[in-house]
Amino acid sequence: MDGNSAMIAMQLGRRRMTSFYDRHIMPRLIGCACASRPIMKQRAKVVPLAHGRVLELGIGGGLNLAFYDPAKVSEVRGIDPSEALRARTLAAPRPEGLKVSIADGTAEALPFEDASFDSVVCTFTLCSVLSQAAALAEARRVLKSSGRLLFCEHGLAPEPGVAKWQRRIEPAWKAIAGGCHLTRPIGAAIEAAGFRMETWQSMFLPGTPRIMGWNEWGAAGV
Repeated sequence: MDGNSAMIAMQLGRRRMTSFYDRHIMPRLIGCACASRPIMKQRAKVVPLAHGRVLELGIGGGLNLAFYDPAKVSEVRGIDPSEALRARTLAAPRPEGLKVSIADGTAEALPFEDASFDSVVCTFTLCSVLSQAAALAEARRVLKSSGRLLFCEHGLAPEPGVAKWQRRIEPAWKAIAGGCHLTRPIGAAIEAAGFRMETWQSMFLPGTPRIMGWNEWGAAGV
């Protein structure tokens, strides 16, 4: 294990020593925010594209489950470090016949073999992982050579004025929103991880504060 890997492992261990707020309040706040109408519309653009054996990073409260097509998906494996959010996933609505299993874990250290998934779904997750680069490297590792990363994420806005306020607010925002970052690049980070961008779209989400509303979504091949 190199120095960077050791540091990530140590920080992941610390992440599990959570407070009452982290265990009971924050999951409810995140669940409400991530279920807003504009965000759910974005999920509906990406998740139905999944096929075969699917891994969902940061499955959270299971808000994506309703959008999977059981005729195209053989299995959905979900991973999330939050016990409270995993419990919400178990009760989340899903199509009849959709096979789902959920595991405790993090996107930076996936407990799966190389080239074992056809699709990796990542929605509103890269903002809060400890290491965006490590999470994307792991996603690429577990995808088959023909697999695709399907993503929908909020991040750093292209408008300087909005980005300025994102940087100002981010420290306080991270403290109340489970480590969520407002200033992480999305498309550039995915390409830097070695993915080949197939489709990419972006916009400010309607009805959403602009500092939190810049959204990028699409599909990227290995």
